[in-house]
Amino acid sequence: MSLITIYHNPACGTSRNTLEMIRNSGTEPTVILYLETPPSREELATLLADMGITPRQLLRKNVEPYEQLGLAEDIFTGDQLMSFMLQHPILINRPIVVTPLGTRLCRPSEVVLDILPDTQRGAFTKEDGEEVVDGQGKKIK
Repeated sequence: MSLITIYHNPACGTSRNTLEMIRNSGTEPTVILYLETPPSREELATLLADMGITPRQLLRKNVEPYEQLGLAEDIFTGDQLMSFMLQHPILINRPIVVTPLGTRLCRPSEVVLDILPDTQRGAFTKEDGEEVVDGQGKKIK
């Protein structure tokens, strides 16, 4: 079993880039397709605590249930927001990566580089053409 887990949506470019950077470090992570297998309430609470963010900070805003449920209004508790995310996993922002060095919402995708135990094995260019890692495996910028 891998020491790295990614809560992944293969339809998301940021999530695909993050997964490929993990693989570029020489590790095959545990991939959780969170839309098909959402975290339990306890797992979601642990992820939030480990990231040091609130449920509102993890909430995706540009998806249909957000507007339909009126989530833009600041009237919901964190527990209520978690319930909405569990009922509608598309509301969970992604990708979330868990490693021995920490747990992060990897937006932008190169945030993952800060928590990978192993360095990049070579250059990495995002799907949009942005170079993120040079030929020596060093983060650009």
